[in-house]
Amino acid sequence: MSQRVSGIDLETSLGYLLKEASSALRTAMEAVLRPLGMSITHYSCLELLSQRPGLSNSDLARGTFVSRQSMNVLLQALERDGLVSRPEQAPAGRVLPTELTPSGRKQLSAASAAVKAVEDQMKSGLSGNEQTQLASLLSRCVASLAGGIEDAAPPKP
Repeated sequence: MSQRVSGIDLETSLGYLLKEASSALRTAMEAVLRPLGMSITHYSCLELLSQRPGLSNSDLARGTFVSRQSMNVLLQALERDGLVSRPEQAPAGRVLPTELTPSGRKQLSAASAAVKAVEDQMKSGLSGNEQTQLASLLSRCVASLAGGIEDAAPPKP
């Protein structure tokens, strides 16, 4: 007989359930993006640039949850493939603003439709009201943690 030591019930742990949902979403997104020759980071980068043209390498890295170095490698590949453009020299400072090309917009259009279908499937068991409520609750969870992990640490004796 094993003894439970952690005090966390994985069946009801919100953190575990969120990780499980995140993993399932990632797997489903990878499955629809792979045939399009895209990774989730590739798609996320194009989506961010569509909604916020001119973002820097650092902004894109933060928005896609990867390192600046990884984003730089991706941007070089996207630029080489004609999906994004960046100026040869920074218009001001050192930041090279990135923008989608028409080819990038075309690729993004197909990927966005595929990702939207995955998201629609994910929330298909929820009513419209439940979807709105879930979005609000998740936003509040993010805001609660935005102060940093140290806020969640137990007080020191």
